[in-house]
Amino acid sequence: MNKSELIDAMAADAGISKVAAKAALESLTDNVTATLKKGGKVALVGWGTWSVSKRAARSGRNPQTGKTIQIAAKNVVKFKAGAGFSDAVN
Repeated sequence: MNKSELIDAMAADAGISKVAAKAALESLTDNVTATLKKGGKVALVGWGTWSVSKRAARSGRNPQTGKTIQIAAKNVVKFKAGAGFSDAVN
């Protein structure tokens, strides 16, 4: 399912317009992004939790040349599925 299919499904399920569904989806993604940028976490009980984890700098290897390179440290987004979500999928 892509973004436009999700918007269509949200609109149909909630009985709202596609414009309203798109606005709701964009609000969700914008707020999750803003919270994670600040270093916070977002938890939707029963569904899952997004958090930010720091990945340390490390050495890597260029597969074409075999040369050792330095990979910079960075923040990565993690998602941990909640019990209800996991149960629904399994």
